[in-house]
Amino acid sequence: MLSNIDVQDIIKIAKQAGDAIMEIYQKDFGVEYKADDSPLTEADKAAHDIIEAGLKRTGPTADIPILSEEGRHLAYEQRKDRTSFWLVDPLDGTKEFVKKNDEFTVNIALIHKGEPVLGVVYAPALNQLYYAKKGTGAFKQEVINGQIQTHQLPRPKKRKEGEIIVVASKSHLSEETKQFVDELTTHYPLLTTHSIGSSLKICLVAEGEADIYPRLGPTMEWDTGAAHAVVLEAGGKLERYANGEYQLHGYNKPDLLNDWFVVKNI
Repeated sequence: MLSNIDVQDIIKIAKQAGDAIMEIYQKDFGVEYKADDSPLTEADKAAHDIIEAGLKRTGPTADIPILSEEGRHLAYEQRKDRTSFWLVDPLDGTKEFVKKNDEFTVNIALIHKGEPVLGVVYAPALNQLYYAKKGTGAFKQEVINGQIQTHQLPRPKKRKEGEIIVVASKSHLSEETKQFVDELTTHYPLLTTHSIGSSLKICLVAEGEADIYPRLGPTMEWDTGAAHAVVLEAGGKLERYANGEYQLHGYNKPDLLNDWFVVKNI
C-alpha cells in the first residue's frame, strides 16, 4: 500500500490547503470557539475541505479512510479494525494563526497498524515544508534567497559539553513540563529553551535544531501524527511518558487524546 503512494502527491495537497489558509490569513477573519474553548476559523474549515477532496481523488489514496480534526469522528467500535487511515490536522496552531505570528501548520499523516508511516508538515507563512515516508528518509524544503532548497534530516548538531536545547509550546506550557525542564538542568547546565507554536516543535527536534520536546499536557492524535513520521525517519523518537518511564506511542486508540509524550534525538 505505502509503496503505491507518492509523497509528492500529498505535498501538493498540503500546499493547496496552505494557499487557502494564507488567503484568509491576509484578511480579516472571524473566530468561533469549540466546546473545549479552542478556536476555529474559516481557514480550518477551508483547509479540511481541500485535503479531504484531494485525498479522495488521488489514485491509491482514494479508498483510505480519513480522520480529520475538523471532520466527523467515528466511535471506536466503528474504526477499531482500520489497518490504515489518513490522520489530518488541517490547521495546527490555530491560536498562533489568530495571533498572526506565522507559526501554524498543515498536517497530513498516513497511519498503518498504529504507526505513522508517511507525514507532511507544511508551514505556509514560513515557506517551510517537512516530509517523510517510511524507509526513504526525512526532508526539509524551504525557500532561501528566493530559491527552493531541500535537504535531508537531521542536520549535523554542534553542541558544547553540557549543552542541550529544549523546545516548548508557545501557548501550552504546563507546570509538569516546567519541572521536567528544571530536572534536565542537573545533567545539562548549559540548557536553553526555545518556544514555538504547532507541530513545528517536533520538526525542530527532527531537524536537529532542538534536542528534546517534552509535552506533558493534552494533545490529540492529529496534533502529532505527521510530525511523528518525520522525526522517526530522522532517527528520533516520540514516546509516551509517565513517571519517568518511556513507552510506545500509538494511534487509533479508543480515546483520541494523546498521553503525555517526549520527543527526543539524544
